Amino acid sequence: MQSIDDYRDHFVSFLEKFVTLNEPQNLYNPINYILNLGGKRLRPVLTLMTADIFNVDYKHALNAALSIEVFHNFSLVHDDIMDDAPLRRGHQTVHEKWDVNTGILSGDAMLIMAYQLFENYEADVFQDLAKLFSKTALEVCEGQQYDVDFETRNDVTIPEYLKMIEYKTAVLVGAAMKMGAIVAKASASEQNNIYEFGRNLGIAFQLQDDYLDAFGDPKTFGKQVGGDIIENKKTYLYLKALEFLNDDDKAILVALFSSQPEQVEEKIDTAKRLFESSGAAKATKEAIQVYTQKAFDNLESLNISDDKKALLKTFGSSLMNRTV
Repeated sequence: MQSIDDYRDHFVSFLEKFVTLNEPQNLYNPINYILNLGGKRLRPVLTLMTADIFNVDYKHALNAALSIEVFHNFSLVHDDIMDDAPLRRGHQTVHEKWDVNTGILSGDAMLIMAYQLFENYEADVFQDLAKLFSKTALEVCEGQQYDVDFETRNDVTIPEYLKMIEYKTAVLVGAAMKMGAIVAKASASEQNNIYEFGRNLGIAFQLQDDYLDAFGDPKTFGKQVGGDIIENKKTYLYLKALEFLNDDDKAILVALFSSQPEQVEEKIDTAKRLFESSGAAKATKEAIQVYTQKAFDNLESLNISDDKKALLKTFGSSLMNRTV
């Protein structure tokens, strides 16, 4: 087994060879730009690690790992357009640096490129990867639509929210790990067990991301802190606050998330104060721990060594203690 940094370094080297100066430049330059912005490389690392866990040379999974990373970044380009987000990983978003039409077209090309990478595998592996990828990609789109719909609804429930983040974020983490298992030709049960580990870890990851969106450090978070509040997103923080607040404060929060005031910083500060005073911030941290533990519980069903389980637990714990 390699260290997490080793997996990441090998992946980045492979990515650098993939990123080339193609024509037309106005299509490919934005693709190169978003892929080179860095990020945690969470999903490709998990793909490589999983292949290694199931006793196959992780380098054989590099194309699958790159596919999941290209798709993930495609979704970010389009999400940023939908959210009118100015920053991604501390830099201008693609549509801000170029324009919306360029972001749409370059994103479309990335989706096609993600599929093309499966062509580097034998037919049976290609088929299994493509089938999983298609299912996951559609779920991600469904999750994004739920996210958009929730912005204008005042009756979103916590189960609905959890389904939304499962589809928008968690299924891609699960798929990243299952792809590694598919490349390694692990059994169907092992593929499903590692998928469930990734899916639960993905839910915890998104809950942590939502928490950091409100309470993260702008210097390390890489995105605009308070972006979810500005966009009136019904996150776990918001829904838990509604559950805990008295009627007067609940009315304030609902009104706050039904408007676009000129004083954006005041809106963010008020929402954060209500999140903390209601206990929603604490409840969100507790939910992160619950789903992290669910992910760890899934490891017990895997027929792998204790050392490999420990490596996965260490990786999961590091994600939940991150500041970016």
